[in-house]
Amino acid sequence: MRQAARVDNNHKQIIETLRSLGATVQSTHAVGHGFPDAVVGFRGATYLAEIKDGQVTGWKFTPHQKRFMARWNGSPVLIFTCVDDVLIWARSKK
Repeated sequence: MRQAARVDNNHKQIIETLRSLGATVQSTHAVGHGFPDAVVGFRGATYLAEIKDGQVTGWKFTPHQKRFMARWNGSPVLIFTCVDDVLIWARSKK
């Protein structure tokens, strides 16, 4: 039986920031098996995003997350640790 997915403390704030910038976001943190925390649609493209709270996890990925990212053939999985990461990323997509 799978344990309940842990949500990082900044998950809600990062999702809200993405949406405030016009992105559509589906939170997928409960999917499991290493699947990233969110699917983000922004300016005609789709991205997978992993949300990490550096203070809690120290940027550690689970073995499932490492395996998923190594096998993923799409765009690299985005890593967001704070609102500033989101803002910098969004500015780069203009």
